[in-house]
Amino acid sequence: HLSLSVHLFIYLYTLLLYVVKIYLSFFSGCRAEENVKQPTEEVMVVEGQPATLTCLFDTTDPSPYLFWYKQLANVNPMFMLRRDKFSPGETNTEFKERFDARLNFTAKSVPLTIQRVQLSDSAVYYCALRPTVTTGYTAPLQKL
Repeated sequence: HLSLSVHLFIYLYTLLLYVVKIYLSFFSGCRAEENVKQPTEEVMVVEGQPATLTCLFDTTDPSPYLFWYKQLANVNPMFMLRRDKFSPGETNTEFKERFDARLNFTAKSVPLTIQRVQLSDSAVYYCALRPTVTTGYTAPLQKL
């Protein structure tokens, strides 16, 4: 009887796993995904030249907020700018002179442009989609 009970338990457990797998695969296909991608991990630029950091996003939100942050080593990320579909957005005073981003809702991108790159621009730059999805460049800009 013990052997039959064990086999029955294994059968029911396996059946339950299949039901859970079917349920998850069905409902995960219906879930809206929110994400950002920064396809280029490292950007090398000659000092004084412009640089563009790519940020692609996917959202079901008709009016998303996109952010850029700069993080120096051993320091918390610093807010640089915010862009959205229906306003000019907001730029931190420290970044107004050389940093800009244009939200292209059709292309689902918000590239960050840095004019006249300086060595002090070496940092990790994060693109974020409100409220929580972020990704970042993992290597600093380097002077050539």
